[in-house]
Order: sequence, then C-alpha cells, then structure tokens
Amino acid sequence: MRASLIQLAVSDAEPPAERRARAAALVRAQDGADLVVLPELWPVGGFAYDAWASGAEPLDGPTAEAMSAAAKAAGCWLHAGSIVERDPDGPIYNTSLLFAPDGELVRTYRKIHRFGFDRGEAVAMGAGQEIVTVDAGFAVLGLATCYDLRFPELFRALLDGGAELLVVPAAWPARRAEHWNLLARARAVEEQALVLACNTAGTHGGVEQAGGSIAVDPWGRVLAEAGPDEQVLTVDFDPAEVAECRAEFPVHRDRLLGIPAPVQR
Repeated sequence: MRASLIQLAVSDAEPPAERRARAAALVRAQDGADLVVLPELWPVGGFAYDAWASGAEPLDGPTAEAMSAAAKAAGCWLHAGSIVERDPDGPIYNTSLLFAPDGELVRTYRKIHRFGFDRGEAVAMGAGQEIVTVDAGFAVLGLATCYDLRFPELFRALLDGGAELLVVPAAWPARRAEHWNLLARARAVEEQALVLACNTAGTHGGVEQAGGSIAVDPWGRVLAEAGPDEQVLTVDFDPAEVAECRAEFPVHRDRLLGIPAPVQR
C-alpha cells in the first residue's frame, strides 16, 4: 500500500479559498496513493483562533465538497484532515473528514481532547464523544487528532475497536517537535499499529509549526519522516505487518487493566 501525507504550509496571508484549491490540487496529484492524509484545521489554521467562527462550515460545506471531488479524481481514500465544523444545533467542533475513493464522506471524528488550557480550542470548541474506527478494506483505521496523541487511553480504546492503522492529522508547534516525534512512535509501539501522523508547516496565528510528518511501523521504526517545510511525504507500507507483529510479540494478551470502550463505526 502507498500513503501520501500532505504536509501543507498554512499561513495567515493565504486566503482559505485559495488554500482549499491548492490542497485539492495536491490531493488529485496523488493518483498512485491508496490513502492520502491532510493536516488538522488547515483551511483556517489550528492557532488562528480569531478566524474559527467566521471560517466554520457544515459537513457539506466548501471544504467537504472540494475534498470529495479530489478523492474521487485521485481514486484514493482521503483523510482530509479537520475543519472547524459549524453544528447548527450546538458549538463549533474540530472535525476530521474521511472520504472513500468514490468521493463519499464515510465517517467524521470530532476531536475529543481540546488543547489550550482555558483558552483557544479548550474554550471555543465542543468536545467529541465518539471513538471512531473505520474498515477501509486494506486496514481498520483509527482516527485521532493532534493533542489526542498525549492520551494513551484513547489509543487503547481504538485498539479495542480493531484499529490497525492510526491516522493523526495535527497542527503541532515547532517548540514541541520532539514530543510529536516521540508520541507518534510511542503510540505505534503501544498499540502495535501503523501510525501515519500528518502535521502542518508554516506559521499561523503567530505560531511556527513543526512539520515533521511521520510514518511509523508497529515495531516503532520510522518508515519516513518529513522536514519542516511544505512537502508530500510518500511511504509504502504493508498492513499485514500489524498482524505479524502482534503474533510474534503478543503483548496485548497480557493486559490486566481496563475494559474495551464502546466504538462507533
């Protein structure tokens, strides 16, 4: 299988409509990929707090429309990163969008853990409630977003939901780049799963982004890693390695604590 992580540069200077068109073109160019991943909140910027309310959109809004068409054109599964979702009956959410190769929006994930410590996302957005896995045929995907990486209990629940490949879009800042790399590898080792973690590049809301998008195998080995600037990171992987790793080193059968969490499919 082949995945393309589009480490998009996000800046306050580029209008969201222009960035949306540019991102769609980059997705369409990945016609050899089975799975394409975009970063977190790329249409408006993960730290551009002042733009969230005006940039919020419904699940059938302009970003979803553009990404659906791009996924269909490329014939790939597309994790379109996340948008600021406008729920007409509630708050705004940090919501990921997953499209099938025919362009259908098959699943969404509202980010559970909100970053900000009494500011930003922590106070401006609602918290998701559902743990989400999706059977994409080649692997069961487990969906998480950015700050979620710091909460291993979420990933253990994804494991219990059958996850084999963990997809993590992010807007992770440069000042904590080492944590990003470490946590992505830790989640791969803990769950004996593939991890595809796609970050933003550039600077938005005055916060420099780390880049460093990364693909990790179930043993914690780095398959591919991006630099700090915008780029498309392409990685070939074998989903069968997950089952092989879990059979060769069956650590999960020795679990004594915790019970499987309910999973929405």
